[in-house]
Parts: sequence; structure tokens; C-alpha cells
Amino acid sequence: MVDLALSQTQQIADEAFALLGSQRQIPVFSSRHRGLTVAAAYDVVEIIRQKRAARGETPVGRKIGFTNTTLWDRYGVSGPIWNYIYDSTLHDLAATGAAFALAGLAEPRIEPEIVLHLSHTPHVGMDDAALLGCIDWIAHGFEIVQSVFPAWKFTAADAIAAFGLHGALLLGDRQAIAGDSPRWLQALTSFAIDLACNGQAIAKGHARNVLGGPLQALRFLLQELARTPGSRPLQAGEIITTGTLTDAMPAHAGDCWTTRFSGIDLPGGQVTFT
Repeated sequence: MVDLALSQTQQIADEAFALLGSQRQIPVFSSRHRGLTVAAAYDVVEIIRQKRAARGETPVGRKIGFTNTTLWDRYGVSGPIWNYIYDSTLHDLAATGAAFALAGLAEPRIEPEIVLHLSHTPHVGMDDAALLGCIDWIAHGFEIVQSVFPAWKFTAADAIAAFGLHGALLLGDRQAIAGDSPRWLQALTSFAIDLACNGQAIAKGHARNVLGGPLQALRFLLQELARTPGSRPLQAGEIITTGTLTDAMPAHAGDCWTTRFSGIDLPGGQVTFT
């Protein structure tokens, strides 16, 4: 394997950073930088984090991508990835009036997800009950993902270097979970979700689609951070969005998307794109 030179890592980070908010697309990095491995791509993530911080953006959590194993073949990946969520990409649906502007995003798609908020710092090796004990609220949200690479064609390393495909996280109502751990542990492995657009049923999903459930997705993230040199460990206060429960669907201005849950005490969501 050819190692990626530090100058190439910086070049990729600079090119990706310049794309933020532009809606522009480019050829995949891996076609121009032979040494772009997953490990090298996470080096790019750290440089971009520093560049975003320098302009005033603050990381508020992590997104986990490609947890939905049913989609791996379609996107040509063999496992999940992660990246940062920023205060600039986090939006409260209630505050926005359940509307979101897609301007500046390249080929945006919508992903219905479960979002976890860490009240305590989780650690590798925790069982599900211990992981749940590190969470004080759960919410439903929509992650808006984008591809700076035309037609959503890329390698896993390309996707990591390009913000983990993250465009925005639209957060719904928070549901406190204290006091009923057995019920939540059961629900987080067995719930179902229906996704509709403009009143028409589009897709169905299930908790098991995201590595067996949102807590299993969190466990992956902990393990991946532990084996990725230079990655910042999770901290109390972070939000974690655990991956799409259905296929990622193309998002267009004028469409109204809604979700409905069964088997879990969470309200469905709604967003209209402008």
C-alpha cells in the first residue's frame, strides 16, 4: 500500500474544506491520491476539524455512517464510518418551523435516524445496559447527507474525507429515558419506522438495520475511535446520530417528509425542504 504524504493529506483537506456550502462536486480523491486509505482519510478529518474550528465552528457530536448493512453493496462499502457534527450543521426542527433549505448541498438525501445524547462518557467494553446508562435523552432526527462526488460514487475513504457525507442534522423532540431502562433496551432493538414523502409511503425501516440497533452503532463508534490514532474520544455532552434506518432518499425543494414509529416511545418527524 502506498502511504499518503502529509502534503497530500493537507491538499485533500484544503480541497474538501473549500467545497463546504458550495454545492460543487469533484472527482473522487482516491482517483487522484493512490494512498488515500481509511486511516489517511481520518487524518483529513482532523485537519478539517481544525480548519472549521478556526472559523468558529464547534464540534457538538458525531455522525455514524453506513451502519445500515442493507446498503453496503449499493455504495460499495464494507463497514461503517464516522465524522463530526458541528454547531453550524445542527438544527432544531421546532425552531426552524420544520423547514430546511437545501441550498449549498450537493445531491442531498434524507436519512431518518435515532439520535443519542451522552450524559456520561461511555467506554469500550460496556454492555448495552451500561451504554444506555450513559444516555439521558433520545430523539428522532433527519440527517441530510450529501455527496461532493457525482452520482454518489466513491470509496469509504473518499466518503470519510468528504465530511462523512454529513450536511446537516435536523433534531426532533428529545425524550428523557431515565427510570425505565429495560423498556428502552427492548425498544432500541425492535422498533420499526415508516418514511413517507408528500403523504406517499416511501420506505420502511427497523432498529436492526443499524448494526442491530442504535446502541450497537454507538459501540462500533467507541471501538473505531479507540483503534484510530489521533481521534478524539467521546465526551459527555456529545450527540450521536446512529445511521439511517431506511434507504437514503433524494431530497428536493418542495417535498414534505414524515415518519411514524411503532414499538418505541418517540414521535414521528416532519420536515419540508425549501
